[in-house]
Amino acid sequence: MTEVRLDLRSPLTGSEYMESLKDGRNVYIYGEKVKDVTTHPAFRNSVRSVAKLYDALHDPAYQEKLTTETDTGSGGFTHKFFRASRSQQELVEARDSIAEWNRLSYGYMGRTPDFKATFLAGLGDTPEYFGEYRKNAEFWYKESQEKVWFFNHAIVNPPVDRNKPVHENDINIRAVKETDKGIVVNGAKMVATGSMLTNYTFVAQFQPVQKEEYALAFFVDMNAEGLKIISRPSYEMAAAKTGSPFDYPLSSRYDENDAILVFDNVLIPWENVIVYRDVEKSNNFLPATGYINRAMLQASTRMGVKLDFVSGLLMKAVEAAGTNTFRGVQAQVGEVLAWRQIFWSMSTAMISEPNISSGGVYLPNINVATTSRIMNAIAWPRVKDIIQQVVAGGLIVQPSSAEDFSHPDLRPYLDKFYRGSNGYDAVERNKLIKLLWDAMGSEFGSRHELYERNYSGNHEAVRMDVYNFANQSPLGDSLKEFVETCMNDYDLNGWKDSTWINNDDVSSKKF
Repeated sequence: MTEVRLDLRSPLTGSEYMESLKDGRNVYIYGEKVKDVTTHPAFRNSVRSVAKLYDALHDPAYQEKLTTETDTGSGGFTHKFFRASRSQQELVEARDSIAEWNRLSYGYMGRTPDFKATFLAGLGDTPEYFGEYRKNAEFWYKESQEKVWFFNHAIVNPPVDRNKPVHENDINIRAVKETDKGIVVNGAKMVATGSMLTNYTFVAQFQPVQKEEYALAFFVDMNAEGLKIISRPSYEMAAAKTGSPFDYPLSSRYDENDAILVFDNVLIPWENVIVYRDVEKSNNFLPATGYINRAMLQASTRMGVKLDFVSGLLMKAVEAAGTNTFRGVQAQVGEVLAWRQIFWSMSTAMISEPNISSGGVYLPNINVATTSRIMNAIAWPRVKDIIQQVVAGGLIVQPSSAEDFSHPDLRPYLDKFYRGSNGYDAVERNKLIKLLWDAMGSEFGSRHELYERNYSGNHEAVRMDVYNFANQSPLGDSLKEFVETCMNDYDLNGWKDSTWINNDDVSSKKF
């Protein structure tokens, strides 16, 4: 990676972040290899949206909410979620810093740098878990704090022959050789959201493995020789070609593109490895490092921000349509507001009743965290369904482009027939509707529905985790003991407690 600064005591600025992406990485889209992601129309505005996050870390208006001193001894500062929380107050402040950062993209960038901090900060709590690679874990914990590097992750195998064990599919990531410099890996990973915008990718196995050569977890530079980043279509570029910011205000700047990463004999330096040829560690590092606890705090908080935005958007939409006084509409909007409150309540519950690790780190409550993964997949499709019912045809009754307002023949008709109720003129109403369409109905909006349904795990796995974590914690025993308390009140002979009166005197049967 291109080194862009000498000062290790503070995070990258926005311009330094953008400069760090000019490293010769191999990104492919629309049949071409991208020369520079910071200038290519498929990525350039999304890059700048991330740069805005980095600039906020240096902005006095945001610094108090976003940053804290590092615990590396450098005397520098970092984003609060990049440092392991050593008290409940620190955990509360870390949550609030997540919310503040995500408000800058209205909750529509799900893989901002703080998401991978969910794992990186955990390295400061459990470095011993990684055995002989402990020093590597400690290094990356400190390094990620000092610079707030943008890390992506890719842990899912491509959807090819998933009926086979991981080791029977030659497209899956595996070590093919060892050298003095590191391990050489082949294979592919997905979904790699935002990888073309990031500095590093964390690669690991989400599916259980049985063979040692597949038991891997490592960091890779995005410009590593042999690494190919194959992008899906760009909603940002489509927006630029077919409309304007007025037409596509979200997809034109918040498209954190998804990709498949192909590893073609990629050398992973030993200092970037944290799990190698250890099947048990490869299969268990996610729960063992507190990753799920922290990841779901970030996810629930981001979803809370996103629902804040969509709730306000829907309230304005029904106001503009003049339906905000209808009883049925009020009920539907009320449900969306309830979903918004559920996610903020879960976020608060995670930090109000934290788990404390053996190392003294305060972790979000695991039972609430795993529950949020289920609710996340249910909430967004339901909210989308309500918006489609309430706003209905109003979502598609919009001029084709902002340019229509500049046509002298059309403008009088647009002003008359496209205006809204409650003082919304045609421009303001259509600005609102186009924003709502981009949020929920466009290809960008549809991708967000799929994202919210699946990004934290498939529909069965997220439910099984709730069950498994409950059984592995005191909660499972306490729930069963609660039932035993009830069952201990009676037996075959009737009530055992004198509080209640047996029915011997009225029953037709004798006990």
